[in-house]
Amino acid sequence: MANQGRVILAIDGMQPEIGHEVLWVIRDCLSGEILLAKTLLSSRNEDLVALLLEVANTLDVPIDGVVSDGQQSIRKAVRLALPKIAHGLCHYHYLKEAIKPIYEADRHAKKELKKKVRGLRDIERSVTNETQEMATIIEDYCSAVRSSITNDGHPPLEASGLKLQENLTLIEQSLERMEKKVL
Repeated sequence: MANQGRVILAIDGMQPEIGHEVLWVIRDCLSGEILLAKTLLSSRNEDLVALLLEVANTLDVPIDGVVSDGQQSIRKAVRLALPKIAHGLCHYHYLKEAIKPIYEADRHAKKELKKKVRGLRDIERSVTNETQEMATIIEDYCSAVRSSITNDGHPPLEASGLKLQENLTLIEQSLERMEKKVL
């Protein structure tokens, strides 16, 4: 860290189960080095102030900033322990907050798209009068639609509604090509 000349702290608490101790980790974002890991019974800002001061008092370089998930107790602790240091949300949590309106719109669009492709079981049951080859093709298309419907992606960074629209469009285009071959 002496070579870096500064640190940017990241603080986060991990609680495996409600009611159990919280493992608090403070690390340097620039080097990735863990500076402190300690379990606490609570997430009170007073306890977090002590952790931040413990780290700050052991560093030989200035703290340029603090990054966290924005939890209220962390915000208060940073204000109290490091009043002149900038504090911001980590990129993931910042994006997660910023994307909420888009995520909700995408989720609604996916719900509406799913309504349009209901009835797969009826289609699969109807293949009994078809040749084995045609029955297999129909079942494969139904399987592709079902797979597209159940793929939820990785929100907030992947829009599952848009992905469903894309997949259904590809399936539709494939069906149109298949129809031209058959006719």
